[in-house]
Amino acid sequence: MPQFRFRATTSEGKILQKEFEAPDKKRAKERVQKLANARSLKIQSIDEKKVFLYKVTKNGAKPVEGEQEAYTAEEVDRALKKMGYKVNYVKRKWLDLKGRVPNEEVVTFIRLSADLLRQKLPFDQILTLLHEDTTNKQMKEVIRQLQKDLRDGKEGNEVYGKHEDIFGKFASYMLGVASTSGNMASVFESTAKFMERDADFKKNLRRSLFMPMITVLAVIATLLFFIGYVFPVTAEMFLEFDIVLPPLTAQALDWSYWIQDNWIAIVLVHVVPITVLYLMWKNKRGRLWLDKVMLRLPVVGDLLHKTSIEIFSRVFHTLYSGSGQNIEVIRIASEACRNTYIEKQIKDVAIRRMLEDGAGLIEAMEASRVFPKSAQSRFRLGAESGSLKENSGQLADYYEKQTEYKLEAVINWINLGINIFIFIALIYITVVSSEAAIIQPNY
Repeated sequence: MPQFRFRATTSEGKILQKEFEAPDKKRAKERVQKLANARSLKIQSIDEKKVFLYKVTKNGAKPVEGEQEAYTAEEVDRALKKMGYKVNYVKRKWLDLKGRVPNEEVVTFIRLSADLLRQKLPFDQILTLLHEDTTNKQMKEVIRQLQKDLRDGKEGNEVYGKHEDIFGKFASYMLGVASTSGNMASVFESTAKFMERDADFKKNLRRSLFMPMITVLAVIATLLFFIGYVFPVTAEMFLEFDIVLPPLTAQALDWSYWIQDNWIAIVLVHVVPITVLYLMWKNKRGRLWLDKVMLRLPVVGDLLHKTSIEIFSRVFHTLYSGSGQNIEVIRIASEACRNTYIEKQIKDVAIRRMLEDGAGLIEAMEASRVFPKSAQSRFRLGAESGSLKENSGQLADYYEKQTEYKLEAVINWINLGINIFIFIALIYITVVSSEAAIIQPNY
């Protein structure tokens, strides 16, 4: 997250300077203005931390070039001169292409950290090793900032929270908890397990839904192009000689004329639904409706539902302390479950009933109507036997195995259906082409 610094003057004439983080400069200005209004401050400047390029020499040696983050070029110039360097130039780096951090890079970082923590290696040394080993420029910078902030004694939630866009909301929270817990290795291990499972789920989801959809659309586009553009060029030559076309060829030519007359409508039929779904997915209310509908889809809906409950149970198992209602644990687990409808039901129904009506955890879960009966039964057994933490972990493992097997079966059936669809499309193109090739002229 970008870092900012503001300077202001108090009503007594004292200079006030403070660094903070904000998503962008607009939000930064809003925060500073709100603070200035509340404390009667006169704002002097608001600076964003940028990267500056520099070139320096020392004692007649070969010039050294480098880059440094700072709020102003003057600060970099002053710091370099203070270190005894002769500054040739300091200039703003306008194009700072750090690149994105792949999810695999984040998972590797957390997994290696967990493994090395179990080997009793100090976390500062772990960060040094990972910083040297990673090849991703932005991840390298993230690790450097983590190391610096932890050495400065900052709280774990603040240290990892500023990198929520890299680690994700749940992982940032968990790593922040780990830094103040008595067992960092265990928390990192649980987080790594979650991240690995999440990565596998997304990969399988692409295999089962997105890639097949793209394949089907590509085949349909190929058929439309063949029938609407390629085929008429050949078929219309026969019509010029008054040759009677075979039934399949004649039908294909009729379709071709229809496609040519209605191509705009055909394009809109394919493009508009995808655009609408994308816009709904980006909209908060639209995403909520889509997530609710997806849970009701045949076969896939049950998989998505149980996967979300699996994630909830795994996070609950990791964070549950065994005392009290653990409202914060339930809230974090609901936010991690990756379904906004389930999250809303747990927050608005389950947690509200626990806070306002004093309902127990199991009663609140039942009231939310998003937990399957098997999950309710497992949580109830755990609550009655005093082993809620262990039972939630067992439930997560059970759903993980169940969804893995079912998802693999779904993927196989979808792949079979796509192969059959492609096979039929190829047969149709081949038959129509062959039929046109054997047409005999009437002499």
